[in-house]
Amino acid sequence: MIGIDDAALVAVITGLVELIKGVGFPKRFAPLLALLFGLAAGYFYVSPDTQGILQGIVMGLASVGLYSGPKNLTRRDDK
Repeated sequence: MIGIDDAALVAVITGLVELIKGVGFPKRFAPLLALLFGLAAGYFYVSPDTQGILQGIVMGLASVGLYSGPKNLTRRDDK
């Protein structure tokens, strides 16, 4: 079950991704980075079993949104 701690981790994941994007990380790979952060948080903070990993996936996807993730991966930068 996802609780208040997980909601706080979503905000932390979002903040970390925005911080890394700010130093030059390509924006189109931000959803993958958020997913990796979510998996790490789920495994190391929630629990190192299947439930923790699944919660990590949910946290990572929630931090970027299910709509904006695929959109950013397929969009070409105009630079």
